[in-house]
Amino acid sequence: MSRPSTGSLLGGMLLIAGSCIGAGMLGLPIVTGVAGFFPSLVMILIVWLFMTSTGLLLVEVNSWHDRPVNLLTMVSETLGKWGRAFSWILYLLLFYSLLVAYMSGSGNHVEAFSRHALPFVIPDWLGTLFFVALFGWIIFLGTRSVDLFNRFLMVGKIGFFILLILTSIKFVQGDLLLELKPQYAFVALPILITSFGFHNMIPTLTNYMKGDVQKVKKAIWMGSLFTLLIYLVWEVISLGILPLEGTDSVMASYLGDIDAAQAIRQFLHNSVVGAFAQSLAFFAILTSLLAQALSLSHFLADGFHLPHGDRENPLMCGLALVPPLILNMIYPQLFFKALGFAGGFCAVILFGVFPAAMVWVGRYRMQKVGAFTFAGGRLTLLVISLFALFVFAYQISLMFGIQPFSVPS
Repeated sequence: MSRPSTGSLLGGMLLIAGSCIGAGMLGLPIVTGVAGFFPSLVMILIVWLFMTSTGLLLVEVNSWHDRPVNLLTMVSETLGKWGRAFSWILYLLLFYSLLVAYMSGSGNHVEAFSRHALPFVIPDWLGTLFFVALFGWIIFLGTRSVDLFNRFLMVGKIGFFILLILTSIKFVQGDLLLELKPQYAFVALPILITSFGFHNMIPTLTNYMKGDVQKVKKAIWMGSLFTLLIYLVWEVISLGILPLEGTDSVMASYLGDIDAAQAIRQFLHNSVVGAFAQSLAFFAILTSLLAQALSLSHFLADGFHLPHGDRENPLMCGLALVPPLILNMIYPQLFFKALGFAGGFCAVILFGVFPAAMVWVGRYRMQKVGAFTFAGGRLTLLVISLFALFVFAYQISLMFGIQPFSVPS
């Protein structure tokens, strides 16, 4: 019997890149840009290398199994029941905080769109409520409906990103890329962690590649490099147009919870570029909101051991969407704060500390050997863990008002 063919390398690459490139991309030039282009470039490269490394650590852990497993199973078999319980809680917090951020972003852009294109202003809470109701209905109809709608959103996101680059590149000023405030470089770390988060896709990718670990490894490198390239182009465009300080600047946008697409539109006062920036933002936020809401609905259904049917469980859809909607209604300006919480608390532990800890336990205590071993020994694992804990400690310090290296409000 012939061996079943594996998934395409291009498909695997796009799976990795697609899980990274979303609404978080809109905030990147603002949170990284408060330090200037070159400090932000250094932070982006560091986090890209860190997240790609921890992704490959998960590939090593996954290769110890001869059956499809998810992240919770990997944690349970290496770090025990307490590790599994902790990862379950972190997963919930990660999904919910991302949904809060995306709901906040959708409301902000509906309000901004109505201010420019309509004779009346739609309040941000009403825009958020509309998209939550729409997506709740689409998710309830089932994964097939989500897939079809998401294809339309992905085409729009890619198309408007290309159009935005082509129409805005002429406004880029090289001297703006030389502005520096390196003391604010660490501000971007938590959101960068979220923006390179593809780790929950590794079990799916391994199954797609029929267990071919070498192809999985190549897909991760190619997908993460493609993501890095997209982010760098977006950084050059945004930070080459927006001044670091002043009205409608990077600093003002950061303090006002305004993403890069809105900031470019406000600064240029160019209807064509503004329309493309606004459209890119809509499609980026909506693809992320739809994907995360569906993932959380499935996660909750699995957690409660509910059967899967052609349509999703309406109670799980409500449980996925209503809590972040309520929080967003009470505290509407949470885009950057929610993304920072997702990256600095949840993702950096789930996708940073846990992979290093699982490999440490599996290699050196359980003597596990699989089809792939990540390069580096105990020192490499220790450096990865310490960097993850630094990001976590930085986010904790912000929560308690210590605010080292933070932007003054």
